[in-house]
Amino acid sequence: MELETRQIQFGTKGRTDIIDITDMVESEIRQSGFTEGQVTLFAVGSTTGLSTIEYEPGLVHTDIAKMFDKLAPYGAHYAHHGTWGDDNGASHVRSTLMGSSLVVPFVNGKLTLGTWQQIIFVDFDTRPRSRKVVVQLWGKKRE
Repeated sequence: MELETRQIQFGTKGRTDIIDITDMVESEIRQSGFTEGQVTLFAVGSTTGLSTIEYEPGLVHTDIAKMFDKLAPYGAHYAHHGTWGDDNGASHVRSTLMGSSLVVPFVNGKLTLGTWQQIIFVDFDTRPRSRKVVVQLWGKKRE
């Protein structure tokens, strides 16, 4: 068994910007030469999240944002704002609710996702950002 650490980078719009990163993760698996194992993904930054969903317009553009608006609305008062003088308290709360890591197995170099399942990165911060996801592969390589 081998271990390899890589990263993917991309830009975001912020404010619950949901990005399908499935193809980027699969590309890292292909380039690495791993055939079987698991990929651990970690979103670098305390205002981000990772999950899997059916990446379709209703969820991506409406449902997920509405759910987070009910739980941790932008514009509400957060003690965090007083500490740092910023406006992204909701972003930190949302990140905590979603979580910042994900593990997905892969077989024959392919992620074992369901037919309609994709890996998403969510940027909850209140402004556009450059983001990184650490991609750690563990498993067997081609012989």
